[in-house]
Amino acid sequence: MKKSLLILSLAAALAAVAMNVETTPSASARGAARGQDAQNATKNPDQASDRDAVAEKYSTSLKKIFDLEAQFAPLHPVLAKVYPVAIVENKTFYIFDPVPAEREYRLAQASPDTFSMPVGIRAAMPLAFWDNRMACVVTGEVFGQPDGYVFIFHEFVHCAQWACCEQRLKDGLSVYREAMKNKAFMWELQYPFPYSSPAFTKTYSELFKAWGGNDAAAAGSQRAILKKALSPAQWEYLTWQEWKEGLARYLENRMRDAIGLPENKGGENPPFNRVTFYRGGDKLIRFLERRRPGIVNDLEKLYRAIDAAAGF
Repeated sequence: MKKSLLILSLAAALAAVAMNVETTPSASARGAARGQDAQNATKNPDQASDRDAVAEKYSTSLKKIFDLEAQFAPLHPVLAKVYPVAIVENKTFYIFDPVPAEREYRLAQASPDTFSMPVGIRAAMPLAFWDNRMACVVTGEVFGQPDGYVFIFHEFVHCAQWACCEQRLKDGLSVYREAMKNKAFMWELQYPFPYSSPAFTKTYSELFKAWGGNDAAAAGSQRAILKKALSPAQWEYLTWQEWKEGLARYLENRMRDAIGLPENKGGENPPFNRVTFYRGGDKLIRFLERRRPGIVNDLEKLYRAIDAAAGF
């Protein structure tokens, strides 16, 4: 199962780069590897030198994450915690673990990149070679981009979703159970949703208008039409993505606003695809939060509200 989750996460990461979006099918476990890393350093001084150089290179950039955590934390409870960051460089995963008491990251482990991760990777994923712990996986140029840190915190949202309730919620989805039964481990990326269906395109476009205009009557009627038009599995997939990626996009846009960056509206206009649910979830969550203040702070209740959004 661990191998399957890693394969799924890798595929998600590669797709995210290709589409210039962020995603994470994820798993988590506890563990650290400083002792083993020290042993490896003794055995291979050259690799130890490389680790030291990478640690020094990114020390200041990683510390900035803690500065932004203080700025972002008031926006939502999940933004008040940072997670491990794995930087892919020199065909190696350099995994940095946060040390909150010292407000810095420390290099915990270096492992070969056997997957040839592409430059531009932005993903949250379990690392099988690190006791399957969750980490935000990036390449180094992220720290020099205007919105690079926002994308890192976007991935931290996915880490928080996993730590909270993601697996329990997925276990309740027939679309997930069927995918696991059929070993369709990339279901979150490859589910055959009818994005190009005229009925879906029309209805979801109307929902964008209704959510943006805070039109509860139109939102309710269009959501009911949409649910009726979809199969139960399709509805599960839609609402899962609206929660999973929609929450990350919603908080991404709040962070962007906090530091003066433009809003990410990607996915709002046809032709629709999976990224449409990032924006759809974002706008639906804003709509729900206006009607039920505080709902966004409880991740599991938020999912239930999205799933039942036909009646709000």
